[in-house]
Amino acid sequence: MGQANQNIPHITVSQLTMAYGNFVIQHDLNFTIEHRDVFIIMGGSGCGKSTLLKHLIGLQRPAEGDVFYRGQNFWRSDTRQRTQIMSKTGILYQSGALFSAMTLAENIALPLGEFTRLTPSEIADLVSYKLSLVGLAGFEDYYPSEISGSMQKRAGLARAMALDPEILFFDEPSVGLDPMNARLLDDLIISLGETLNATVVVVTHELASIFAIGTNSVFLDPESKTMLATGAPKKLLAGSDDPRIIQFLTRGEGRTR
Repeated sequence: MGQANQNIPHITVSQLTMAYGNFVIQHDLNFTIEHRDVFIIMGGSGCGKSTLLKHLIGLQRPAEGDVFYRGQNFWRSDTRQRTQIMSKTGILYQSGALFSAMTLAENIALPLGEFTRLTPSEIADLVSYKLSLVGLAGFEDYYPSEISGSMQKRAGLARAMALDPEILFFDEPSVGLDPMNARLLDDLIISLGETLNATVVVVTHELASIFAIGTNSVFLDPESKTMLATGAPKKLLAGSDDPRIIQFLTRGEGRTR
């Protein structure tokens, strides 16, 4: 990818309105996600964080507005073009979304078999490498039910990065993990983002993760049904005068950081 293209924001959201029928979830969303950002989608319960993720990954069409990938209008592109854009992304859902009847190796091999021309032997080697990157070397023949929840998350991450994506999306990756494993997963997300030279987009409400990994963010408000701010989480906490942002980022304790 040329340098000129990298000067264009990786993702641009313009005048986006999200709705279910006549019920508006969020309106007038405008923000950019730059190359190599660790971008946090945050806000209170019911604000539409996961719905926004669905709009970014092609699962839900906007009521109004646009989403651009490197300047290309995603929702105004044809199906083939949208598939091509999404082939450069990897997604880790809350549960890991592994297929229970497949081994870890088979789960990770699935996108490689579908989207590449690699031989079975080459795929097997790449699967083992991806598992080793997430600390699961030697677990190729295990089924999801045979490993812990934390390991399932890591296996899901290995599958998400199977195709060396330009963008990694995470939907509440720390859900169900104890604080130590959540921190280890945060560290792994950062490390893999750097290894892949990838942009990372994370939906989360976990303050520890927000401040530990976030370099940029958008804050969605469930009451006004629009965004209140965008920027690095630490800078939002230090510089915002909006009590809703301060309350969320301090869990109601006030700005004492």
